[in-house]
Amino acid sequence: MTAARFTYPLDTLRQIALDLLRQAAAQGASACETDVSEGYGQTAVVRKGEVETIEYNRDKSIGVTAYLGRRKGFASTSDFSPKALTDTVAAAVSIARFTASDDCAGLAEAELMAREIHDLDLFHPWDLPIDEAIARARACEAAAFALDARIVNSEGAGVSTQQHQFVVANSNGFAAGYPTTRHYLSCAVIAEEGGSMQRDDWYAEARDRRDLPAGEAVGRYAGQRALARLRSRKLKTMKAPVLFEAPMAGGLLASFVSAVSGGSLYRKTSFLLDSLGKQVFSPLVQIKERPHLKKGMASAYFDDDGVATHPRDVVKDGVLQGYFLGAYSARKLGLRSTGNAGGSHNLILQSGELDLPGLLKKMGRGLFVTDLMGQGINMVTGDYSRGAAGYWVEGGVIRYPVEEITIAGNLRDMFKGIAAVGRDELTRGSRRCGSILVDSMTIAGN
Repeated sequence: MTAARFTYPLDTLRQIALDLLRQAAAQGASACETDVSEGYGQTAVVRKGEVETIEYNRDKSIGVTAYLGRRKGFASTSDFSPKALTDTVAAAVSIARFTASDDCAGLAEAELMAREIHDLDLFHPWDLPIDEAIARARACEAAAFALDARIVNSEGAGVSTQQHQFVVANSNGFAAGYPTTRHYLSCAVIAEEGGSMQRDDWYAEARDRRDLPAGEAVGRYAGQRALARLRSRKLKTMKAPVLFEAPMAGGLLASFVSAVSGGSLYRKTSFLLDSLGKQVFSPLVQIKERPHLKKGMASAYFDDDGVATHPRDVVKDGVLQGYFLGAYSARKLGLRSTGNAGGSHNLILQSGELDLPGLLKKMGRGLFVTDLMGQGINMVTGDYSRGAAGYWVEGGVIRYPVEEITIAGNLRDMFKGIAAVGRDELTRGSRRCGSILVDSMTIAGN
């Protein structure tokens, strides 16, 4: 393993966090929590073989939340000097004095704190010389251009490596943290034929650089996707099945998570209010949360509140088993934290038996969506309307690419209308899923 190049040892961050808690108590805070972090990394982007961007980043931050009973104040700084730390605590305590009391404010319950440490294998630093990063990006982009003379332009290929470490501590006796890494490869190119141009891209991410695909593979796939979209046609308005390619299907999961997360629920801005224990999806849908996966992109053994995370079934046979709650939102709803302050942890949509060709065959006739545009989702009503591009399918096989269409429906109906989930699983961020077939949506075209 390459040696890390952090400014501070992790133990120093922990000591800073504990010092902040002591200072808060000395200044009259009844409780306090803090997050101390630092990170560094680099990104190299080339376009048409020339270096377009080289970016180095190194940052650090401290956030302090002080409580005076049920009154809360927050202050932050990027200055780790003793005076700055004292001033930040004083600012948080001062703000708390002037805020309104909130019965739901406060630390998570002490009994929920994570006490068991898990090694989740999240730290694999990559000491990548910038010349090598540039060469990798060039090779990635060159592989796309080498595919076909119709690949005529590029939006760039990039290689990024990021290292981060943090400590979360609070006055309930919790103090823990760990280092993590994230590495990326990406490429976006443009194909042209007969005066018509099409763009597509691909990227890969991993905790460990050894788990990344070769840059040339990323570039070739981006190029193949752009070429496949040439000679796109429009469609007539109709109702038909819609197959969401795995990267797009992840967006449906993201909408679900948003709808059953604490903030949306207690503000009553979700179309899935009071859905616990009710049928939300088709009976074939199983969604699991697995926060302790080794090298997982969203693995964590505690959440932003310090609450221990646990594997669980979120949806079983289409029935909602649990929300996504932090300590505050749980209190607002009269429930218990699910260890999701800060978001979900490795959400997995259980795959079915069909691969992508099998899903196309099952659909028979319909739209295969590979790109979505716009943000036309109303989380209060569930209404869904987005610009789309992809491929028209007849007889279970792709016939031609399509563009300039809109797909519309309601997420309630779409979730319950899921007819199949593919085994072409893809992990993007905190979600892993295959392609999703929805039995019917409105496709607006000519």
